[in-house]
Amino acid sequence: MHVLAAIPSPTRGVWDLGPLPIRAYALCIIAGIVLAVWLTGRRWRERGGNPEHLWDVATWAIVLGIIGGRLYHVVTDPELYFEGKPGTSPINALKIWDGGLGIWGAIALGTLGAWIGCRRRHIRLPVFADAAVPGVIFAQGLGRWGNWFNNELYGGPTSVPWRLQIHCLDAGRTAAVSCGNGHGTTLGYFQPTFLYESLWDIAIGVGLLVIDRRLRLGRGNVMALYVMGYTAGRGWIEALRSDHANHILGLRLNDWTSVIVFLLGLAWFVAHGGFRAAREASPYVDAGPWEPDGDSQTEDAVPITTAHRGEGDDD
Repeated sequence: MHVLAAIPSPTRGVWDLGPLPIRAYALCIIAGIVLAVWLTGRRWRERGGNPEHLWDVATWAIVLGIIGGRLYHVVTDPELYFEGKPGTSPINALKIWDGGLGIWGAIALGTLGAWIGCRRRHIRLPVFADAAVPGVIFAQGLGRWGNWFNNELYGGPTSVPWRLQIHCLDAGRTAAVSCGNGHGTTLGYFQPTFLYESLWDIAIGVGLLVIDRRLRLGRGNVMALYVMGYTAGRGWIEALRSDHANHILGLRLNDWTSVIVFLLGLAWFVAHGGFRAAREASPYVDAGPWEPDGDSQTEDAVPITTAHRGEGDDD
């Protein structure tokens, strides 16, 4: 019987389609966004939300989320761009396609974007967040495969049967080059932390769907469970990683962030009723279920209020 000796990694992360470079990292991020929006749309409609409003909120969340993810990465690892060492350049901070999105910044500014979109449409942010977070964590799990294509974010050397083969890559083209160590383009074999996190994310996503289906949670507590679940897994996975990271009191910065964010999620969960938090009757502020506007021949829909003010058309 053949025993898996190692998980192979791609030797290229970029393919040229004429003058257009197709980057696997970007494709994984885009695929994750598409999955997240699709699943959020289904869950948003189940909560009585107008599907026309989904993209209003999602656009703000996606754009600011990507900006926030990049800013967090650059701010927490400035030496990769601004110390003037060989191979570093401030212009590289803009090259998001080469990898480098910090999930904490993405969540922070993504939440700000969702708040802006929700405020414009008079949507309760906790309701939208509860609808969105299973798709978000599935997107995170899918996006981690971009790190596999880039041969990055792996753990320490290991001999376990599922060890990950890592190549020496030309950073500009993410293509394998000779390592100069007598092993061709293979740098070595390491813990596949990208895979651990991907599987953990998928497990959390499935758990959220099951819990929410059975308990019909509301008040932002699906979001709180997502926060606690993700950070609990990120804590032990982070301890296995060997990539560059700044440390505080012997712990990687992301470990400290995980602890703080976990506690914030726990505080929210307890303060808002835990597993007894009932789902809101409507996702809209002072509104009932939405239905098509009877004065319009289009399919645009607006929420119904006791005194209709046209909340769905304020922009």
